[in-house]
Amino acid sequence: MSYTGMPINDDLLVKYLVGEATPAEVEAIQNWLAADKANQQEYENFKLIWDESQQIVGTRNVDEDAAFIRLQNRLNKEAAPIAKVRKMKPRYWVGLAASVLLICTVAWLTVSRYYENGSIAVIKIDSHDKTRVAALPDGSQVTLNSHSTLIYPEKFSGKIRPVTMEGEAFFKVSPDKTKPFIIKVNGVTVRVVGTSFNVKSRGGKTQVIVETGIVNVSEKSKNINLSPGEKVLVVGKDGLQAKESIRGKLYNYYVTHELVCDETPLHELVISLNEVYGAHISIGNKAIENLPITTAFKDQALDDILLVIKETFKVKVEKGKKGIVLR
Repeated sequence: MSYTGMPINDDLLVKYLVGEATPAEVEAIQNWLAADKANQQEYENFKLIWDESQQIVGTRNVDEDAAFIRLQNRLNKEAAPIAKVRKMKPRYWVGLAASVLLICTVAWLTVSRYYENGSIAVIKIDSHDKTRVAALPDGSQVTLNSHSTLIYPEKFSGKIRPVTMEGEAFFKVSPDKTKPFIIKVNGVTVRVVGTSFNVKSRGGKTQVIVETGIVNVSEKSKNINLSPGEKVLVVGKDGLQAKESIRGKLYNYYVTHELVCDETPLHELVISLNEVYGAHISIGNKAIENLPITTAFKDQALDDILLVIKETFKVKVEKGKKGIVLR
């Protein structure tokens, strides 16, 4: 369903967050959130960075009205060719609003860093068509798969370590039990204190696979804890699914350049081969879909991998214009 009510801008969202929105405005925002998952994601990202910005403003001693005006002028001047900057009216919470406007504007553009009066900088990394590695301010390391985005503050100054992402990334989070590491992605919240895991969110589906430690995954009112070797999928209207065990390590090829199979069903290997090599492989015989394979492929050519599959299962590999079929 589409939203046709009053315009929802940063000014209105700030009023909503600080409890100053009128009943009509509250209703409008709730309708806007219910209309589209993209709206929910935008609000969650906005709120996450808002919460972080409150830790900053309390330590600042500046003329906030003047800072707000300078910030508006600066953003309008530098960001206008890229995107329209939403207007916000100064109020008593103008320091918070200025920080949030600064952070959110940078988050949705392609600027790497942005400062105003010594406040926090937001870092945005777009991997485009390559994998990229990011070192976070707490020592955590994130490897982004191609066509993925990571947004995080230059300093984790609050009670949490918040980041947002799109696409796929492998996280190695530095332990800190006093400051949870929280990822927001496509309406899903991933919460850890120190662990390694993979998050993949594409096509309306979000998958979390744990390599070490414990990871909490929540969506709406449901949540689940994952241990090493477990995964969970969140699918559109169906929401959070039951957790499952993984067999092998196919999920982090973009990090290790290795496909590790451990009694892995053939159809799962085929899915990974299609993703890694951009191939179009299908299984033409249902009887072989779940045949288990235990091996490892390290930077091998697709033809070499297909030869191993052919010899292991005694199947035919048929190559045609529309792709490759295993029978």
